[in-house]
Amino acid sequence: MKAVGVIVEYNPFHNGHAFHVQAARETSNADIVIAVMSGNFLQRGEPALVSKWYRTKMALSGGVDLVFELPYQFATQNAEFFADGAISILDAVHCESFCFGSESGDISSFLKTIDFLEEHQEIFDENVRRHIKSGVSYPKALSLSFQDFTDTEGLLNLTKPNNILGFQYIKSIKKVNSKIKPLTIARKNANYHDEHFASETIASATSIRKALFSTDDRTFTIDQYVPEPTTELLKEYYNHYRGFHQWENYWSYLQFRLIQCTPEELRNIYEVEEGIENRLKAAALTAGSFQEFMEKIKTKRYTWTRLQRICVHILTNAVKEEMSKPEGANYLRLLGMTQKGKTYLNKVKSELKLPLVSKLSSYKQKEIMLDIKAAQIYSFGIPLDLRNEFIQQEYKQIPIIVK
Repeated sequence: MKAVGVIVEYNPFHNGHAFHVQAARETSNADIVIAVMSGNFLQRGEPALVSKWYRTKMALSGGVDLVFELPYQFATQNAEFFADGAISILDAVHCESFCFGSESGDISSFLKTIDFLEEHQEIFDENVRRHIKSGVSYPKALSLSFQDFTDTEGLLNLTKPNNILGFQYIKSIKKVNSKIKPLTIARKNANYHDEHFASETIASATSIRKALFSTDDRTFTIDQYVPEPTTELLKEYYNHYRGFHQWENYWSYLQFRLIQCTPEELRNIYEVEEGIENRLKAAALTAGSFQEFMEKIKTKRYTWTRLQRICVHILTNAVKEEMSKPEGANYLRLLGMTQKGKTYLNKVKSELKLPLVSKLSSYKQKEIMLDIKAAQIYSFGIPLDLRNEFIQQEYKQIPIIVK
């Protein structure tokens, strides 16, 4: 059986994702689709709208055959380390190919750009350092450094978010000398950060979440943009847990952490650098909401996304030592599968490159503790009477099987 991999967040799963899954299967001529999916906290430094278990159900209902969790250690990182973790998992489960959406839609432009920058690495790195010294953020410095080159015909536009991620995916494939074949498809209609609906059937996850939080009826405005199972699962989650997750749910806990911690303690948190802990503490004393807090601490040097990731790490007390950057994941946390996915897994189980974790209580290695802690903190976004049930699911839930 041939497997194609996808790297996803599904926050939530929508029609664009369904198109991607089908296109990945057809473009690669694969028998099954394997998704590496972020857990309860995401790459942009946000809590997921609904839990990873519900997003797994959405994925399996939408055409994915196997879902593995991307560990917190990678899921809440910048594009480079996010890619390293996800690609290491796809490589470990023997995906023959990997398909990602991009603004480019042309894999040759990615490969040409990788070769071009390898050839001009010293000049590129020097340009990056120069732009960072000017006070811009690291992602902006990367983009500006690439634009400094004049002979870029046929190369990738590295100002676009999905092109940047795809570029890092292919770099990660080369880094681990994987045999995975990279494939890309053009994103349809909606851009990654679009906050408004751009077509009749395709919308960004950002615009869908905005619609969900801006109306009392939590689903009717998005029905045309998501598959029916997504609608039903969102309704079920909202009715059971009495709400969805967003940063404002966690603001009081973050505020307490910031005020209670000493500057020295905050400096030990991953990504807290250059004295920003003092700015964070000062803003926490006067901000009345997470949105207001973010507006107070935003600077030219720090992107909104990076600041949110710092806030996630403070919330979960993820210290620099435990967030050290290994080359790849250390385990395969299986969240769900179809019958076809189960058949594939049985065929390759003896050849997996990493230990398979199908039930948390059976895996005792310390590297999974970050995921456990993240799930516990995530549960603070739901009512108190439901938290114990939520946490117990983290330990007892066996992989979801969709027939």
